Amino acid sequence: MLYTPTELATAIGDRIRARRKAMGLTQADSASRAGVSYRTWRRMEGEGKASIDDLVRAALVLRCEDGVTALFPLPAAASMDALLRDQRQGRR
Repeated sequence: MLYTPTELATAIGDRIRARRKAMGLTQADSASRAGVSYRTWRRMEGEGKASIDDLVRAALVLRCEDGVTALFPLPAAASMDALLRDQRQGRR
């Protein structure tokens, strides 16, 4: 499914809210644990607006850091030579 940037940001904010609630955390407690302001946390959940740093902090508090690190996987190697080269360079 294709999203607009606004739709994707809003969907991420919705998921942050759902995860926080499932963990039994308040917005204020989550913001405090993440080291961001309460207003920033509310914007992240409500509008999907946050810096990359804020998003990473939220992921750590909500124990979703693995998902963040998996956001931009390297493309598959185009050939066996490229795969071997990438492995030697520690990229895979």
